[in-house]
Amino acid sequence: MRAIVIDDERLARKELINLLNQLESVEVVGEAVNVDDAKDKIEQLSPDVIFLDIQMPEKTGFELLEELDNVPHVIFTTAYDEYALKAFQVNALDYLLKPIEPKRLEEAIIKLQGKMDGYSKNDESTSSHSQKKLTLEDQVFVKDGDRCWFVRLSNVRLFESDGNYIKVYFDNFKPMIHKSLNALDERLDEKSFFRASRKHIINLGWVEGIEPWFNGGLVVTLKGGDRIEVSRRQAARFKEMMSL
Repeated sequence: MRAIVIDDERLARKELINLLNQLESVEVVGEAVNVDDAKDKIEQLSPDVIFLDIQMPEKTGFELLEELDNVPHVIFTTAYDEYALKAFQVNALDYLLKPIEPKRLEEAIIKLQGKMDGYSKNDESTSSHSQKKLTLEDQVFVKDGDRCWFVRLSNVRLFESDGNYIKVYFDNFKPMIHKSLNALDERLDEKSFFRASRKHIINLGWVEGIEPWFNGGLVVTLKGGDRIEVSRRQAARFKEMMSL
């Protein structure tokens, strides 16, 4: 795996790079001292994974993720246990506490290696992660105000368009992200997610009930009680997908 280490502390960068250089499966291709430096390095070097410090001068690691068009795999590094737990809730992809323990680093690398081994050769030859469809097993970074989550898509039951934003429904949360529903629809695996209408994309795994609605449409009830109208235009396709 091609890796970039991003940390404003020189000694922390060197320590982590030394640990990574001891692992055969990782090649450190660059290091960055702040968000702007990291953006340039990521665009130039196209790493598979970034080791990202959270608190840096001027901009945080969270803000870097917001500014990237194509986000590599991310392992956060932080000296603040309570802050990390609060930020990522229970759906964190992974984070390492400083000083980083070699065993924890190896565990994180093994997890990422497993994800990368799951990609087909065709996937590996694509130029960016944005060309790969997002499946139920993928995790996405969601930031709304001061709150941040890493959410597994299997836990997201519904996406709802709200102006220039999308409301993401998971657990008891409904954070807003600045993105169009059309752009999101292109990224999601059509076997798992269905464009019910102009305003909604539903996770098919969360469908609990279906009933007829006006003008040939349908109403879908999701686990947890959300009721979503499927437009007449999409109803026939929905019935076909959900039938034997």
